[in-house]
Amino acid sequence: MSDGLTHLNSSGEANMVDVTGRDITVREAIASGRVILSSHVVALLRDGTTPKGDVLSTARIAGIMAAKKTSELIPLCHPIAINKILVELWINDSGVEIRSKVITSDRTGVEMEALTAVGVAGLTIIDMVKALDPSAEITEIHVDSKSGGKNGDWKRE
Repeated sequence: MSDGLTHLNSSGEANMVDVTGRDITVREAIASGRVILSSHVVALLRDGTTPKGDVLSTARIAGIMAAKKTSELIPLCHPIAINKILVELWINDSGVEIRSKVITSDRTGVEMEALTAVGVAGLTIIDMVKALDPSAEITEIHVDSKSGGKNGDWKRE
């Protein structure tokens, strides 16, 4: 009944995958996304004069914290030992680019942790500028690459 989908049991019900038999390997995932902002907010970010303080530093910390909480937010994600989380943000003419890199030595990958870091960093940016730019938008969140594990390496073209 599951058609090979590993998150369904034989009755078709949602089920956490048993990773007990998998090898512990170094696994890495990189994800990215963008927050589109008005030119006014971009100028404030560049000047460091947003009313709520240091938007990029706050978003960086929020992304790191979120990656560590992924298994509490996404129902079928495994809690894993995260060895490294890097969240980078930079301002461009249309808003803020976000990139996260998560590394573990565990039995399952860290794609969801990398995506969660990007998503929450983006949400934090919006929270801090929403009074200035109610049309702020998070877009293009995706996995850029992953490595390790039985499925091996993958990179977005």
